[in-house]
Amino acid sequence: MSSLYEQALTRLDLAARYSNAHEETVERLRRPKQTLEVSIPVRMDDGSTRVFTGFRCRHDDTRGPAKGGIRFHPAVTRDEVQTLAFWMTFKCAVAGLPFGGGKGGVIINPREHSLAELERVSRGFIRAIARNIGPDTDVPAPDVYTNARVMAWMMDEYSQIVGKRSPAVITGKPVALGGSLGRDDATARGGYEQLRELQRINNWNPSNISIAIQGFGNAGQHFARLAHADGYKVVAVSDSRGAVYDSSGLDIPTIIELKQSRGRVDAGSQSEITNESLLELDVDVLVPAALEGVITEKNADNIKARVVIELANGPTSPEADDNLHDKGVLVVPDILANSGGVTVSYFEWTQNKQGFSWTLETVHERLGEIMRREFNAVYQLRQEKNISMRTAAYAHALNRLAEAHESTGTSNDFAR
Repeated sequence: MSSLYEQALTRLDLAARYSNAHEETVERLRRPKQTLEVSIPVRMDDGSTRVFTGFRCRHDDTRGPAKGGIRFHPAVTRDEVQTLAFWMTFKCAVAGLPFGGGKGGVIINPREHSLAELERVSRGFIRAIARNIGPDTDVPAPDVYTNARVMAWMMDEYSQIVGKRSPAVITGKPVALGGSLGRDDATARGGYEQLRELQRINNWNPSNISIAIQGFGNAGQHFARLAHADGYKVVAVSDSRGAVYDSSGLDIPTIIELKQSRGRVDAGSQSEITNESLLELDVDVLVPAALEGVITEKNADNIKARVVIELANGPTSPEADDNLHDKGVLVVPDILANSGGVTVSYFEWTQNKQGFSWTLETVHERLGEIMRREFNAVYQLRQEKNISMRTAAYAHALNRLAEAHESTGTSNDFAR
C-alpha cells in the first residue's frame, strides 16, 4: 500500500501534464526541503519526565516563507506531516499567496493531559524547532487539537528565545496578541464563497439545494451557519460521536448551541444516522469537514452528491477521486476549498509585519475577492482542459510555482 505522501505525488504528476512547469521544477517539488524530528522532554504534573516526539517539515519556500499548522494528535507521523506540508505548498500557490508549504505535529493525545502539561509541550516544541522557524523562514499556525491559546504560548516562547516580541512568527493567535479578526471562520467562509460562485454559475435557488456536512468542528459549524443564514437546506451534520438528519432541513443555530453546551451533535427530534451513511445521502452538496481519507474506493460508488466541497485536508483518495470525476461529480478540492484559512493567516502575518490592524469588513472583503478570483481561474482551466477541478487546481498552482522556481533558470538556459 502506498504512503500518504506517495499518493499526494500522484496529484503532482497528473497536474504536470496540464501545466507549463519544466521537469526540473516537478522533480524539486517531489521532495521536501527539510524535515525535522525532535524530542521534547516534559516534566509532568506528577513529577515524572515524559519525552514526546515532534516533527516540522518545510516542503518548499521558493515563493516565500513556509506556512502551515501544528497539530497535536496521537496518530501524527513523519509521512503525514510531509504530506500536509506538500499540500500547503500547493494551497498557498493556488490562492496566490507569497508563502511556501510547511507543517508540524506532536505525537500526543491532548485529552490525556492537563492544561499545564500542554503548555510545557507547546513551549518545549518551539524550543526544539526555534532555529528553523521565523517570520521570514517558516510561520506555523493552529491545526488539529491546537488553538489560539497554544499559538499564544508558542509565540511567547519564540519571543523569549530571540529576545524580542515576534508576533509574525505564528498566526492564529488571540486577537489581543496580534491575531486577525475573521480568522475564526476563515476556512468555512472561504469555502462558502466558492459555493456561492457555484450558485451564480448554475443559477441555483438556495432553498432548493440540500447540504450534508461531515464534521461539526470549527469549519463545519461556520459553514453550516453561513449556508443556513442564506437559505440553503442543511439536512445533515455529524461529529465524531454521530450524525443527525432531517430531510426538511435542520435548525442549525439550535444544533450549534447544543454542540457547544453538550460537546456533541444532539439529535433532538431529528433522526440519528452514522457518519458513514451521511456521506452517502442523496444531497446536492456534500461537505467533508473532518479528517482525511473518508471518501475511498470502497464508498465512492455510493456517493450521490452532485458537488463535493472539501473543507477537510485530503478527504478523498486518488481512486475515489477518479470514480467521482467519471460519475460527473464536481469536487472542489481541499487545496482550493479550504484555502480561506491560510489566506486570513496571510492577512494576520501582513498586519503583524505592518504593525497595523484591519477591520473585520476589510478581512471579509479581501478574503472573498481572493476566493472568487482563484475559484474562477481554476474553474475556467477545468473547462479549457476538460479535466477535474482537482487537477486544474494543482496545475494552476504548479504554473505559479514553476514561474518562481524557473526564474533562476533551467536546463534550457544552461545546457550546452
